[in-house]
This record gives sequence, structure tokens and C-alpha cells, in this order.
Amino acid sequence: FAFGSLARRLCTKRSIFLALGVYTLISIAGYFMSQAWHFWVLAGMVDTVQGGSQALSRSLFGAMTPKARSGEFYGFFDISSKFAGIAGPLLFGLTATIAGTSRWSIVSLVVFFVAGALLLSRVNETEGIAVARAADAAGTAEVAEAAGATA
Repeated sequence: FAFGSLARRLCTKRSIFLALGVYTLISIAGYFMSQAWHFWVLAGMVDTVQGGSQALSRSLFGAMTPKARSGEFYGFFDISSKFAGIAGPLLFGLTATIAGTSRWSIVSLVVFFVAGALLLSRVNETEGIAVARAADAAGTAEVAEAAGATA
């Protein structure tokens, strides 16, 4: 709910950037964990951004997806999430192996947050939403035209 409110005030894209910034801080702070309570504080921080950032990301993605091609778009979304589920642990494990400690592995995850922010910075969400709506309108007109032709 907090991220929904934040998105209304800042906009969805900026709210996602904020979440990526918090994730970056969490990863950096993870390097310095030495007490059990540090873990719980960081877990609480993750809790504050995890659900909201995912919901905003899916919402923005959905707004830029033409309805007629939603299966294709969400199929790509699903496959890319599978690769993320491989890439994150792979980087974490490789970094731990090379560095000899998982402390640097936690920090190495910042690469994904920075890459995500860079990719998101290239997205013109206003144009993406307009293109999706235009595709939806064109598809509706084509369906109506085809229905009229068969009637």
C-alpha cells in the first residue's frame, strides 16, 4: 500500500528507482553484518520494498503490454525471471568462490540493481503505454471490422 501511495505521488518509474536504491543499500549493508539483529533489520528493509517494487514493476509492464499480445509479453517476462533465478545465485556463488567469503557476494548483487536501473532509465513509459493503447484500439477496430464483414 505504501508503494502504491508513493507511486501516485512520485510516479511508478521513480518509485521503482527508489526501490532499486533501497535494494542497493541493503546489499552494501549486508557486507557489514556481524550481529543477528543486523540480519533482522536488513530483512525488515527487504520486506518494505519487495512486494511493492514487484507490484509496481508488473503494473508498469502490464500497462505497456497490448492486450492481444499479452501471452507473448508475459511469456517473455516469465522466461526472463527464470534466467534471473539462475544469474543471481550464479554470481553469488562465483563471487564467494573467488573472494572466499559471502560478504562480497552480497555486494556483487548490486550489479543487477544498477543494470535494472540503467535499463529502466531507457524506458519511456508514457510512450510505451500509448503504443499499447494504440495497438489495443487498432486490434478492437480490426475485430469490429472482421465481425462486420462476416455479418
